[in-house]
Amino acid sequence: MCVNRGGIPVLSEPSIPRDTTDREHVLESVREHLALDTRATPEERTVFLGRLSRQLDRLITSLHAVYGPGLGTWDTVTRAVLTAWEAYVQRPRDLKDLDRRREDQLPWFTSREAVGGVCYVDRYGGDLAGIREKIPYFEELGLTYLHLMPLYESPAGNSDGGYAVSSYRRVDPELGTMAELADLAAELRAQGIALVLDFVFNHTSNEHEWARAAAAGDPFYERFYWMYSERTVPDEFERTAREIFPDDHPGVFTRVDSTPAGRDASPYDPDPRWVWTTFHRFQWDLNYSNPHVFHAMATEMLFLANQGAQVLRLDAVAFIWKQLGTSCESQPQVHDLLRAFNAVTALAAPAVEFKSEAIVHPDEVIRYVHPDQCALSYNPLQMALTWEAMATRDVSLLSAALAERHETPAGTAWVNYVRGHDDIGWTFSDDDAARLGVDGHDHRRFLNAFYTGRHPGSFAHGVAFQGNPRTGDCRICGTTASLLGLETEPGPAVDRILLAHSLAMSTGGVPLLYLGDEVGQRNDVHWDENPDAADDARWVHRPRYPRDDYERRHDLFSVQGRIFGGIRGMISVRRATPEFEGTALIPFITHNRHVLGYQRPGEHSVVLCLANFSDWPQFVTGETLSGFLPSATMLHENERVDLRGGILVEAHGFRWLRVIPTS
Repeated sequence: MCVNRGGIPVLSEPSIPRDTTDREHVLESVREHLALDTRATPEERTVFLGRLSRQLDRLITSLHAVYGPGLGTWDTVTRAVLTAWEAYVQRPRDLKDLDRRREDQLPWFTSREAVGGVCYVDRYGGDLAGIREKIPYFEELGLTYLHLMPLYESPAGNSDGGYAVSSYRRVDPELGTMAELADLAAELRAQGIALVLDFVFNHTSNEHEWARAAAAGDPFYERFYWMYSERTVPDEFERTAREIFPDDHPGVFTRVDSTPAGRDASPYDPDPRWVWTTFHRFQWDLNYSNPHVFHAMATEMLFLANQGAQVLRLDAVAFIWKQLGTSCESQPQVHDLLRAFNAVTALAAPAVEFKSEAIVHPDEVIRYVHPDQCALSYNPLQMALTWEAMATRDVSLLSAALAERHETPAGTAWVNYVRGHDDIGWTFSDDDAARLGVDGHDHRRFLNAFYTGRHPGSFAHGVAFQGNPRTGDCRICGTTASLLGLETEPGPAVDRILLAHSLAMSTGGVPLLYLGDEVGQRNDVHWDENPDAADDARWVHRPRYPRDDYERRHDLFSVQGRIFGGIRGMISVRRATPEFEGTALIPFITHNRHVLGYQRPGEHSVVLCLANFSDWPQFVTGETLSGFLPSATMLHENERVDLRGGILVEAHGFRWLRVIPTS
């Protein structure tokens, strides 16, 4: 490390020959550097160089695609390798042991044992010590994956739920310290639970030391962001880039001296500069066309990996590359940068996996899912269409999505969730909908009305988020329980809650629970009384730890007990069912638009999953089931059933049946 102007720590420039022009020169430079580094053993050098032989071509190809040919790109490649070496040298011994074991194993996240949970540290545990106290509960529930929402130092007040990061190396002091986080990661790891952390790499907060230096006029750090002294270029970008948070600011640029409240900090002498802010005005987008940004962020990423994170959730991944004349989303360079970050991580910390958060068109989501980019990805299409089927009682769109869009490349998996910390957006393809006779625009308006309780017969208690008066569009907020009607019709709501989670548990991939949902946590009706949250309806579904609900989780006559027992039962059955290993899914047509069907294949048998989204019992005929031998086993009850007479599935019910195909 060295110190830049203003006393800010920055990466030291490695000693790179200026005549570096090819792969062998890069290798020679790296070998020389490693040979002089007395911190590593000969064995460690051998391990790293072995990884480098496997990863270097991928790193070169990716960085050349982003930064073009020439000496500067070879410098960028060499510096990326040495950034990885520095992190590797500093990586704790137990994490290096984990790296070695994982390199020889099948992906852990495709196992039927894998079950995830996600929470905010302050809302669920108070602080890191409180989360640590809940490890026995996580074991009781059956978690093997725990995602702690952004817990880094961030601006006071509104910080977009922690996604405005002021330091990747400091935990919010109210939650604990980075040392406590590393200790928590180690304890979770000892109990077989992987720690998942966010890597917010599209932007920093305007209080990050880089942003402060840029605001102060340091030209080195001004180039870390998309910063302009007048409106010509911003106006060009805004012709094609879409608004994400129109309630916060129009377009994608804001004034450098804008406060979170949207007022000029110095109205009499305003700063003339404009800075790119895709999301909130206090979140400044990083400029990856500057290779210094890539190196700086790779260093921060590997620092988090060395604290014990086994999965890094890549936030807002689609937005990290800007190109004039485009939407500035999902550009080809995004994928090249992901491959480069992935290669650097494979050098320093190969046990770490990436999870993409790309809530974009389904054609784009799948492009992020690859072992060379993100081995894990949220499955926003299945999530959105689960809610769509709940509202319509019709599984046509969901069934088509499972048949056509569920498969992922080998060595990857979906993260299947009912809902997350964010809003619900209707991300299905209009073309897919049109093939089934559904007008996408009108259908979204119906779904928005339904889940905000404005449609006749709606059971939902949702809240609109980021309504756009020009388009009539919005997104939906609410806990699973409240969106499915627990406040007003608890009996059917419990069944709907279990039905929704049955899909996440059985379609293949990692099922992810928003912690609190497993005991029926409802909306926070006081969410808007906090002035820091009053403009962000997503806080309605981020309530604090529901202690009373958890205390009733073992009371099987209570709503909480029925939900907890049902979800815990699914996890137990999932773990005991070999067919749920891996990610393969085979469509199954039920000939009933209310009943979803799909198959999970095993070596000698298949698990047939049936899910009834109707308010009434539905029948799947014996003729429809005639492709299987007559005798089947219902997994939850471990009972034999005869398929020749068909199967009756109760309202909002599901069946997992072990069957044997006739051919």
